[in-house]
Amino acid sequence: MDYISTRGAAPALDFAGATLAGLASDGGLYVPREWPRFSAAEIAAMAGLPYAELAAKVMLPFVEGSLTYERLLDLTREAYGRFSHTSVTPLVQLDQQHWLLELFHGPTLAFKDVALQLLGLLFEEFLGRTGENLTIVGATSGDTGSAAIDAVAGRDRVDIFMLHPKGRVSDVQRRQMTTVLAPNVYNIAIDGSFDDAQAMVKRMFNDTAMTGRFNIGAVNSINWARLMAQVVYYFAAALQLGAPARKVAFSVPTGNFGDVFAGYVAAQMGLPIERLIVATNVNDILHRALSTGDYSQSTVTPTVAPSMDIQVSSNFERLLFDLAGRDGVAMAEQMRGFETTKSMQLTNAQREGAASLFTSARADAGDMAGAIRWAWEKCGELIDPHTACGLYAARVSGLPAQVPIVTLATAHPAKFPEAVERATGQRPHLPSRVGDLFEREEKCADLPGDYDAIADYVAANAVPKG
Repeated sequence: MDYISTRGAAPALDFAGATLAGLASDGGLYVPREWPRFSAAEIAAMAGLPYAELAAKVMLPFVEGSLTYERLLDLTREAYGRFSHTSVTPLVQLDQQHWLLELFHGPTLAFKDVALQLLGLLFEEFLGRTGENLTIVGATSGDTGSAAIDAVAGRDRVDIFMLHPKGRVSDVQRRQMTTVLAPNVYNIAIDGSFDDAQAMVKRMFNDTAMTGRFNIGAVNSINWARLMAQVVYYFAAALQLGAPARKVAFSVPTGNFGDVFAGYVAAQMGLPIERLIVATNVNDILHRALSTGDYSQSTVTPTVAPSMDIQVSSNFERLLFDLAGRDGVAMAEQMRGFETTKSMQLTNAQREGAASLFTSARADAGDMAGAIRWAWEKCGELIDPHTACGLYAARVSGLPAQVPIVTLATAHPAKFPEAVERATGQRPHLPSRVGDLFEREEKCADLPGDYDAIADYVAANAVPKG
């Protein structure tokens, strides 16, 4: 399997190359040259497998040429051995139609662990072959940073520089990053929004002064390997609910579009998905794009669901590329226009293609609080504000009662205790494995929202090539 850029000009890479590269050299995102596809019988045969074995089977077509099945299985067993639940991503029933897929049983209590625990191992595997060092530069709106830092802290040949918007992540999210004191971990709080941080990360990937001196890599969902690992839990949930004989819908709290795009990939691979519901908060660029075709950036509004406080969803480019005939030249032109004007109209092919699988809904503060309250009062479940956006969207979807709807529970409620307590009167507590978080020392650099300041900081601390 090789990987091509959504913008058509970067060289194709194998899986190992795409994993270490992160963003393509032409500014595009890597996608497989073609989607592998399982038959209904092959999917049915996966039912009942332990999660690590299911993961190896689902991901094997994507890694061929870079990893054997046996080595991939070793890595998945190691990655998911750190999760606190033996099912890794357990399903919880809310009522006759609605289910939660709990993705927060990893070490940092968020869905990002499912992919990043594996990605850290992949980096170590591939860097061991090349003998090179990797400088990871990432941006986080909350959960990616802590999950990525946990995955690579103390690993050989890797340094990680993680940018987060100062004052715009929860205390738990911040401390899960800044209390990791490993010498290869560098936390940076910037003045600005997540979109500002993400733009600086993308700029660094295209800055030849930096890429000429350092091997810059990515842990954000622009890295294909991260998306690949997220495909697995769609298979895991659907199989438990009767797939492939029964279709299942998924409602996904969405910021950067990576998690829900993994569902799209699962559908391309043959998993029978009835509908993918894109749930946004008031930062609703994706809802507007899917409902009206208008992908136009506006000002980020801070909310109690900070991981979704995004107005530029990087992974949306992967979907648009796939829906428009995989024309890299046309995609590059479309994205250049958006980057210049901050506005884009989806083509008819893109709108119609998306409508065949996707719907969307926008949850405001009242909708989120109401969903948190409903889950507690009617089902005895505490959920975080991001999950609440997804549950709200699931409950207003209008899908037939016989279609099970799985809402992705993306973070442990104790990461957002104030919002949960306001809605329910119940204050969720951190699991004992992270219970001393507020007693640990913090280490973080405060920098202006200025690219040159960030680049200078990275250059002063990273290990150069060679």
